[in-house]
Amino acid sequence: MSFLADAATMFGRAPRRPTSFSEEAEILHGRKRRAHVTKLLEDARARPPRTTWRNRRWAVLIGVNLLFTISFWLDIQIVEGSLTASRFLGFHLADVYSSLLVILAQRHVAVNLVIGSVTVMILWAVVGGRAYCSWVCPYHLVAELAEKLHLRLAERGIVQDHVFHRGVRTVLWFGFAALALVTASTLFLTLNPIGILSRAVVYGASLALLWVGFLLLFEVVYSRRAWCRYICPIGLTYGVIGAGAPVKVVYHLERCAHEGDCRKVCEVPHVLELTIKGRAEDAEVDIGPDCTRCGMCVDICPTDSLKYEIKGLRDLL
Repeated sequence: MSFLADAATMFGRAPRRPTSFSEEAEILHGRKRRAHVTKLLEDARARPPRTTWRNRRWAVLIGVNLLFTISFWLDIQIVEGSLTASRFLGFHLADVYSSLLVILAQRHVAVNLVIGSVTVMILWAVVGGRAYCSWVCPYHLVAELAEKLHLRLAERGIVQDHVFHRGVRTVLWFGFAALALVTASTLFLTLNPIGILSRAVVYGASLALLWVGFLLLFEVVYSRRAWCRYICPIGLTYGVIGAGAPVKVVYHLERCAHEGDCRKVCEVPHVLELTIKGRAEDAEVDIGPDCTRCGMCVDICPTDSLKYEIKGLRDLL
């Protein structure tokens, strides 16, 4: 898939069926007969369920957020502030989208915000922008737990998932920015559950947590992972920043049995449309920039057709 097609999908366009395939992909699609798929799944049955990458991700996410707390309470000044804006060993760090809103609202370019934003942009441009969402964002963790409850209730027919157009996120990205410029109001920073939870972890609970609770309740009873999928402009920002990152989840067509388990667990399942039979353009395809690199698909894939890789190197693990 081309960069422009990836970008269009990230901004809300529905994934499109490819019109051409590489020669190797044509051959592999032709091999995907019942016997071949059956053999792949039979070979995978002996392997126990894995949560390897989920466990690593949770450890990193909890560790990063607790580092703020430990540093504050012990007054050791390793990390100061919160995920919205902080200093790590004296180096300024700032969330890119939040900084943009502050600059637009104040109509003033603060040097510290620029330095902090650029530093963060460089980091996530290498690691893969939306890895921030799954490996650092505290809301991602609590929303992931809420999602488990939603799925259990859905299995019993108690709730139903309501899907919104993903383009809403793009509209809100520009909407919050325009609001900051016109009214000098950073409304998003007030509503942002990432900042609310990050500050609560460091400085203690506040009434703002009621808003986070409402969001989680909405996701449990009405729309699965609604904030991350359809609303959060921070996720979109980091997706753009990390579009060309060398760290990728890569799809290997030859190994795929097209059973669809990966799409069932994915926070952003549109990035895995290529795992549907007949959709992959090539034998190896990088998952698009909206991928959060959470590793859920890597863990659950029974035939190891999805793997972490670094461009120019082979398997990360």
